[in-house]
Amino acid sequence: MTGFMVKGWCPSALRPMASGDGLVVRVRPRGGRLTPAQASGIAELAKAFGNGLIDLTGRANLQIRGVREIDSDALAAALDRLGLVDREAELEAQRNILVTPFWAVGDDTHLLAMELGRALGAMPLGLPDKFGFAVDCGESRVLAHAPADVRIERGARGGLIVRAEGAAEGRAVAREQAVPTALALANWFVTTGGANNGRGRMAAHIASGIRLPHALAGVARPAPAMTAPSPYIHPAGALVALVFGQLQSETLGFLARLAPGLRMTPWRMVLVEDCREMPQHEGLITRADDPLLRVTACTGAPGCPEARVETRKLAAALAAGLSKGSHLHVSGCAKGCAHPGPANITLVGTSDGLDLVRDGGARDVPSLRGLDPATILAEAGTLVGAR
Repeated sequence: MTGFMVKGWCPSALRPMASGDGLVVRVRPRGGRLTPAQASGIAELAKAFGNGLIDLTGRANLQIRGVREIDSDALAAALDRLGLVDREAELEAQRNILVTPFWAVGDDTHLLAMELGRALGAMPLGLPDKFGFAVDCGESRVLAHAPADVRIERGARGGLIVRAEGAAEGRAVAREQAVPTALALANWFVTTGGANNGRGRMAAHIASGIRLPHALAGVARPAPAMTAPSPYIHPAGALVALVFGQLQSETLGFLARLAPGLRMTPWRMVLVEDCREMPQHEGLITRADDPLLRVTACTGAPGCPEARVETRKLAAALAAGLSKGSHLHVSGCAKGCAHPGPANITLVGTSDGLDLVRDGGARDVPSLRGLDPATILAEAGTLVGAR
């Protein structure tokens, strides 16, 4: 028994998902970027049709929260006028593309991301909703640890490769071959049974023992992988983090006024184009040493109907006491949506309180069960390893 419902699909503008605070409407920025008009438009729509809260997801999408069902069609129409909606729900669902934010206009990343987006928005492929692509063509791979099933990335010896997630090596390609090869990999996944009742991921398909065809396999190793960056001033702009990956509509509107564009990331950070100093506003993290960067917390109760406990107030209260280098994950239930991997300390909401897992994830066996938040706060030094 999991104690939670696995939905197996992701919301979109055309197919919202019910949550504890209303409907969740997901917006997929094209090429991972919002123009000022699009960003300010989303901010206004989040106030007009939602509760003013906007999530930045681990797939670099935005989610407008608290939407009433009666308003969902009007919201979708308004997002369509901003150029953010595909003509069909199936096409929108398969346009899952992660793009490294560190691109320049006209480089491989920028051109390939736009080409891939157009292709995915033109023809249904029968892909599962959670199936995704990554375009990561810089000298180092910054999206290596972000979720994707087909990757267009830089090879260790230069040049571009297309690689199936789960395969250690990819196929070397010329730039004009990259998108067609990525789409061919996605089609191979579907035709060989990788998609089952709307679910399925490439890594699991590869791990099942099925072999890639010669035309899609390769021996090119990918370039070195980088860890996720911290807030800093990049040549392309200011990279700022969001507290728990969420921002108020006012904060998004503020960022929209600062720059010619906003680039979304899977690290719950936003790159503010051409900004040469860190923007200061409520909900932004601008220091690389901020302890909140080492704390992950999902929406929690009451915003998520699966959550058993409130998460973010507790996570924020524990952040300052964390030992240097340690990571805390507070999950409202055993799904562990906000951080599927292990953390030094994971607190998991249950019907009996909070379970504590050391050096594991939300679904691992806890070392302590049924803790209440007051006890955790009172004994933080012992329970969460604070120093």
